[in-house]
Amino acid sequence: MKRLLILCSLLFNTAVHADELSDILSDNKNILFDYEFRNNTAQSDMLENSWINPVMLQYSKSFSRQFIGRTVKTGSFSIGIDQPIFRSGGIYFAIKYAQAIRGANEAEIKLKKREMIGSAVKLLFEMRKLKLEQKKLVLLIQNDKLDIRQKRESYNAGLIDSSFLDQAILKANQDETKKLETEISLMKLKQSFSLLSDKDPRQLKLPKLKLISEERYKGTNLELVRDRLRAKEKAYNAKMTWAKYLPSVSLQGRYTDADLNPLFIQPGLEEKYWTYGFTISLPININMFSDIEAAKVARLKAETEVIERKHTIDEEYKLICNKLKIIEKKIKLARKDEKLYARLYRTTRNLARAGEKTSLDTAMMRHSLQVRKLDQKIYYLEKQIELIELYTKVANAI
Repeated sequence: MKRLLILCSLLFNTAVHADELSDILSDNKNILFDYEFRNNTAQSDMLENSWINPVMLQYSKSFSRQFIGRTVKTGSFSIGIDQPIFRSGGIYFAIKYAQAIRGANEAEIKLKKREMIGSAVKLLFEMRKLKLEQKKLVLLIQNDKLDIRQKRESYNAGLIDSSFLDQAILKANQDETKKLETEISLMKLKQSFSLLSDKDPRQLKLPKLKLISEERYKGTNLELVRDRLRAKEKAYNAKMTWAKYLPSVSLQGRYTDADLNPLFIQPGLEEKYWTYGFTISLPININMFSDIEAAKVARLKAETEVIERKHTIDEEYKLICNKLKIIEKKIKLARKDEKLYARLYRTTRNLARAGEKTSLDTAMMRHSLQVRKLDQKIYYLEKQIELIELYTKVANAI
């Protein structure tokens, strides 16, 4: 495995700069993600401060016609609080719970944005690859036409059976059909890209990706970061659930400024006064143990999901490395073919000059040589497409 990772690391020489294509998404897509981040911050702030009860301000004015010939007016203004100051640790766990939710949701939004960026970049690679395949098909079709011409001459001369000519014509038609299919596929890719980006794909420079180290892929994997924070969230929630069934202490206070009834004024009464006190409470709930058990199970489930995510990440990385190894073998074979066809092209050209081969033979060999060169470029793009699967899950990679 170590040799494999070293081989994969050597496949690429140039690292992509951080955030090199972070602006590939359309303005509207970026605005929507910005709204998601802002909403997450606002919701998390509200949750983090939810243990703080509001201060109640109240003003009232009353008019009484109970007494004949006069209207009695009284007004009252008060400020009151009823604030828990101790919940057996529940306040602290509520704050940590809110912070964990904030981090988990932020990681989720980042992952969604990076997956969208990765999809756009992948479409760029696939469009470039498809254009190379079109060039390759043009060369193959040219060879098909030359082959049909040669076989027709041989058939007319009685040297071959008609089946050989039929096979050549059939292959030409198949290659023509493939070329038409690539045009449809290219239109679909362009349409998919336009849904993600308002940029011109022809004006965008493709990044040159290299293999991310296994340590970095595991250490900054957004899926793993998210799942770990979800596990923390469930752990703090379990502690909050336990704490809400323990004793809690609340302080109450009220300041009142109220008009005294002018008809029944009694000595010793104040218009402005304070009332204050405290409350100790202990809830008794028949579902307490079930509630605590459910929160505990949710925590254990989230912790198990983290373990599963680590295993998934390991397998994803190994799979990409194995794919890259196979693609590299394909590139080496294409290079061998290129050298072979280069020799055959030179030989055929020399034989054509000597009159032992035709110009058609030389053209077909030249086209075959160009096909092998295009194959190497196509395989390189296949490597990039595989690598983008890793980059989309790692923070600050593109």
